[in-house]
Amino acid sequence: MNLTVIGTGYVGLVSGTCFAEMGNNVTCIDIDEKKIKDLRNGIIPIYEPGLEQMVKRNVENGTLKFGTVLAENLGKCDIAFIAVGTPMGEDGSADLKYVLQVAKEIGQNMSHSLIIVDKSTVPVGTADKVNDTIQQQLEKRGVSIPFDIVSNPEFLKEGDAINDFMKPDRVVIGSDNIEATEKMRTLYTPFFRSSLDRLITMDVRSAEMTKYVANAMLATKISFMNEIANICELVGADVNKVRIGIGSDSRIGYSFIYPGSGYGGSCFPKDVKALKKTAEENGYKASLIKAVEDVNDRQKLVIANKVIKKYGENLSGKTFAIWGLAFKPETDDMREAPAIYIIKELAKRGAKIKAYDPKAMEEAQHFYLKDVGNVSYHESKYDVLQNADALILLTEWKEFRSPDFDELKKQLTQPVVFDGRNQYNHGQMIKNGFEYHQIGKIN
Repeated sequence: MNLTVIGTGYVGLVSGTCFAEMGNNVTCIDIDEKKIKDLRNGIIPIYEPGLEQMVKRNVENGTLKFGTVLAENLGKCDIAFIAVGTPMGEDGSADLKYVLQVAKEIGQNMSHSLIIVDKSTVPVGTADKVNDTIQQQLEKRGVSIPFDIVSNPEFLKEGDAINDFMKPDRVVIGSDNIEATEKMRTLYTPFFRSSLDRLITMDVRSAEMTKYVANAMLATKISFMNEIANICELVGADVNKVRIGIGSDSRIGYSFIYPGSGYGGSCFPKDVKALKKTAEENGYKASLIKAVEDVNDRQKLVIANKVIKKYGENLSGKTFAIWGLAFKPETDDMREAPAIYIIKELAKRGAKIKAYDPKAMEEAQHFYLKDVGNVSYHESKYDVLQNADALILLTEWKEFRSPDFDELKKQLTQPVVFDGRNQYNHGQMIKNGFEYHQIGKIN
């Protein structure tokens, strides 16, 4: 098929590239001329394992192209995917201005029957707004062109997005038109070689809701476990053992019940807020969803509070080594990352911060922590340790799993570790001479 993907952010670039990998002819459109120029030259704006190689391969094969002018591509495409950003508004709702701007441009330029797919994460009712916007533009032009709006939410995990797209555990298609549904089924069939039952069809509004509910459910598991972790610490229980005890129940499972410093990234914080706002707009107070958000906001400062409890409110003269800035491993994404809140909290009390992350340091330097003083960035996990008073681990990158603990003791002024991801064995750390602070367990 001939596909146009509007937006080359995380969702658009991954989706377009994976569709091209399956032999479709894909053109990714973005108004950012520099980004498009870079993509044509093989420079990828995000870090995602496997993406760079796949982009280059499909560009060389001619199945993947990049452009800045939507009008030039609509005339020859079968399906147009809207994959632009939906940033969080001041009131917590999803800002649809970019989605509706694309819809307007489609209406102004489409010349034949099209399937327009909402791939961006959007609140319930967005398909209706997109439909109305396109229809208004067609009426202004005095033309009548049939089109269908489909909701096709993405469920990609940053750090494993290529695998998620190429081997999806489910694809949700929301459409009120049988022919559009079948065309989408044809597009996705190559991704389901033996399990077409994982392609789930439903009405548009249910599909729009499914994305928010999925993320809110996962966020709920995280916040629930972090709440339990804090209670465990107060009563002298070990949350690591509690997690094993409840995860063995098949109704619960082990996914998303690891205690830590809270969730971050582009999806959970924004989608939980948007779902809460949708409820409010319909006259319902979503108390549980609000609680999930409140617990997460508090959780981001649990490690900082442990540091303050040990060293005092005034941290002048103290230096802390930070391992990990991204909100999770295998990505350079720092949106709503706990590291932002923890570093700012410590720095405002006078602490010096020495930070290392395999992929996210440029994001920190030039955007998320650019206005924070007393932060320096280093080239390796051991460089940051020198003369630091303690190590604070905030992202569970693989290279942090089995460090040289003798080197840690050698470089740190004191063998103190604050682990925001409960990555190490508490008993072993104590045996090795460390003062070891975890989430959900008394030191």
